[in-house]
Amino acid sequence: MNPTTEATRGRVVNIPRKPEPEKPSRNRGTHSVEERLNSEIVQMLEVDGRMPFSEIAQKLSVSEGTVRNRVNAMKEAGLLRIVAIADPSASEYKADAMICLKVAPGVTPNAVAERLGNVSCVVYILWVTGRFDLLVELVCDEPDDLATFLEEHIHGVEDIVDAEVMLGLRNFKNQFLLKRNWEQRSQKG
Repeated sequence: MNPTTEATRGRVVNIPRKPEPEKPSRNRGTHSVEERLNSEIVQMLEVDGRMPFSEIAQKLSVSEGTVRNRVNAMKEAGLLRIVAIADPSASEYKADAMICLKVAPGVTPNAVAERLGNVSCVVYILWVTGRFDLLVELVCDEPDDLATFLEEHIHGVEDIVDAEVMLGLRNFKNQFLLKRNWEQRSQKG
């Protein structure tokens, strides 16, 4: 009998549903087309954060509007921030140092990092494991600025019990944050 006919006679009949089509499963290690496109856009912006959307679109064979929408969506989601980063090795800095810090008992590495993060010559602070708690990088315009920093912010302060200062002698490689392919770009220009 037809389920519809039975239902009209006052009987409750379970009408068999069509089986739902299987949802495609995402294999680990593969990315959707959208994720790949976002990744390619980000890679281009890492090389040149000011690259026009029209140029990105042309290189990726998509519309300029697609690139604009993707970039805006990633910005709004907090996945993308376009900033300018100065390359310390390209500047005329006179002193570059890495400082390993052991924070005092009862003091958190976060508290010391926040305090030092407000100092303009500090360019990098990393919480680390091992003998020290923090690794701090700073670049100074003059060697005297380094001595002043150490006196005012490292030696004789209550939240740091030990420090090891390592002066940079020669920089062999610097791939700091978003710095990628700068050597290739400088060769083109």
